[in-house]
Amino acid sequence: MTAFPALLSHDGLPVGPHDFWRAWSFDPAVIVLLALSAGLYLRGVRALWESAGPGHGIRHWEAAAFAGGWIMLLLALVSPLHQLGSVLFSAHMAQHELLMAAAAPLLILGRPLVPFVWALPTTWRRTVGDWAATAPVRGTWGLLTLPLVAWILHGVAIWLWHAPALFEATLRSDWVHTLQHMSFLGTGLLFWWALLRGHAGRIGRPAAVLYLFTTSVHTTVLGALLTFSSRAWYPLYAPATAAWGLTPLEDQQLAGLIMWVPANLSYLIAALAIASAWLKEPAPRVALG
Repeated sequence: MTAFPALLSHDGLPVGPHDFWRAWSFDPAVIVLLALSAGLYLRGVRALWESAGPGHGIRHWEAAAFAGGWIMLLLALVSPLHQLGSVLFSAHMAQHELLMAAAAPLLILGRPLVPFVWALPTTWRRTVGDWAATAPVRGTWGLLTLPLVAWILHGVAIWLWHAPALFEATLRSDWVHTLQHMSFLGTGLLFWWALLRGHAGRIGRPAAVLYLFTTSVHTTVLGALLTFSSRAWYPLYAPATAAWGLTPLEDQQLAGLIMWVPANLSYLIAALAIASAWLKEPAPRVALG
């Protein structure tokens, strides 16, 4: 037990191969938030479809996308992957990519704000609508969801949290680890909202492709640095990797490859989908004479 003093902040003992499938995490705050989000979405979709008809307001594929994003959150925060992230950097990386590159875009495609509002009593909906229409709220939301601002915030979060001092702090403190997850998911949601919802349309789509491509480039650079580094960036993982048949450097190389290849597919697929939709749009007619 004393061999892993820095890794005991993640729900007790380090996870080994023999007890991996029993290492589910049931943090009360996480469970409540997951249950609340699912309950509000289901209630809102039901109310909306009862009023407007099935598939109206929220399309069936959008509801399926939200469900997929919710499952990705479950895998990242509740499944044994969460505990495994305390002993393997590669598992920690997979967890983060599930939050940023899988859960975040799927949740945004599900248009959660619409069902969340419809889940409220009618009088509450008006109150929320009035509050959202105030200048400070509209101004703040408009600023945060500008593509350039969301792109910068998301990029800074990714690079800042991979600084060795900050990343190792997440292994020592549950609070720091929670803050890291909140910043990854929060900036990821802003980033995908800005590109998929906030700035749709012909003018916004070329810019969206550019922001997705540049995000893929800078995360590829970080993944390559991790993969080809000759030293382990996070020594706190060193005592735990042997149980999983990896050296600390091999664990880091695997983490770099996870960021470099599968995670970047999310950005590239989204860029191709947006570019395809943009190119299929009819060209604007030019008036003659």
